[in-house]
Amino acid sequence: MILFDKWALVVGAGKSGTAAAALLLRQGRKVILYDGNRDLSPEALRGEVLEECRSLDRQELAMGLMPGELNGQEERMAGNLRIQLGTFPEDASDITQVILSPGVPAELPEIVRLAQEDIPVWGEVELAYSASRGRIAAITGTNGKTTTTALAGEIMKDYYPSVFVVGNIGIPFTSTAPLTREDSVTVAEISSFQLETIHDFKPDVSAILNITPDHLNRHHTMENYIAAKESITKNQGEGDACVLNYEDEVLREFGRNLSLKVWWFSGAGEIPEGLWYDGTAIFIRQGAHREKVCDVSELNLLGRHNYENVMAAVAIGLEMGVPMESIRKTLRRFQAVEHRIEFVAEIDGVAYYNDSKGTNPDAAIKGIQAMNRPTWLIGGGYDKGSSYEEWIKSFDGKVRELVLIGQTKEKIKEAALRCGFGAVHLCDTLEEAVSYCRRQAKAGEAVLLSPACASWGMFKNYEERGRIFKELVKQG
Repeated sequence: MILFDKWALVVGAGKSGTAAAALLLRQGRKVILYDGNRDLSPEALRGEVLEECRSLDRQELAMGLMPGELNGQEERMAGNLRIQLGTFPEDASDITQVILSPGVPAELPEIVRLAQEDIPVWGEVELAYSASRGRIAAITGTNGKTTTTALAGEIMKDYYPSVFVVGNIGIPFTSTAPLTREDSVTVAEISSFQLETIHDFKPDVSAILNITPDHLNRHHTMENYIAAKESITKNQGEGDACVLNYEDEVLREFGRNLSLKVWWFSGAGEIPEGLWYDGTAIFIRQGAHREKVCDVSELNLLGRHNYENVMAAVAIGLEMGVPMESIRKTLRRFQAVEHRIEFVAEIDGVAYYNDSKGTNPDAAIKGIQAMNRPTWLIGGGYDKGSSYEEWIKSFDGKVRELVLIGQTKEKIKEAALRCGFGAVHLCDTLEEAVSYCRRQAKAGEAVLLSPACASWGMFKNYEERGRIFKELVKQG
């Protein structure tokens, strides 16, 4: 039972944690914001949470969702916020709810202990859902989530007046939930980590783009990982829909057993119902009706994997009531998202691409498949327990040399040698890797950052890694 005069414990003081704390404070709750990093500044965190509260107040006032200034509320909220760093709170007698940030596993002993005391454990997404209004499209999958979410969001924005694009794409759902209205549409990128802690979360349209091995250091088994992804549909029912990849064997079997409406898409050719890519264009069939959506030459995106993302976004848009002609206009102007096979520059005839979001081997396979010239490939990073043989086998004569950095560089080198690929060079830093590729690459070739690994240990996140890569390229 959640008691409002008791404390809610928010675990993790990143963007999601501070946004969740602000939402709870504005609901009149008392909040403990905890993070295991004792080197963080309590004063800075307090300031971030209270500024998030003020920002939401300003936005609600501007949108007419709040009648006027709430005099004295900030002082009350400041008094209801406690920051705790390093040591996990030992006394749970006054805690009646736990909110986990996406990076915090629910299996931590401290969290398990609280759950065993019948204290509700929610994720940030579940908290946001409880405070939001309007319709929701939720997108998950191993790869392609960010591009599909961004494109689906643009499709909605070009047709509906109140649209929010949130989640794993970088904007916490809790930071927009209070701003939603009954006519709002929220498009949310949802990770497997976030799906571990949903209870009532129910999107009107869900999408699972694909499932390949990833995050096994967190989920332990492929079965657990698949179950987490598929749970995005667990509260859906009649009137709801799910978009699935017809070419993914796990998802094809899953879709056949769903009781809700299923939209299929295929990147491998015509299917009986749904959307497909035939090598030059995207088509759709609904019952007896068949039409061309667009030629892929009209798109500003490269690669079959991106055409799959487009098909998923089209299905989401149509299910949410957006007319096809409006969708087509959005498709023609949409640009690739940052850090996903993003063209950076051409210098001395060498093209540089930033695919920092290729954080697992399957995503990196799609990155190299999109290249249309000999490529110097920069890879390596944090070890999530992945194997790299399939990635190396996908090089298909395109990769001139594999330049490796990070914790996994020796592991990947060994995998490359086992696969008969010996053109491997090891570097200590990304700066060294970019400098080496610049010296070696010739006009007509490409340099691609597509690490097949997470960024942790060398960078805060894949965004920072991608931004630094672009800066190094442009420094010349």
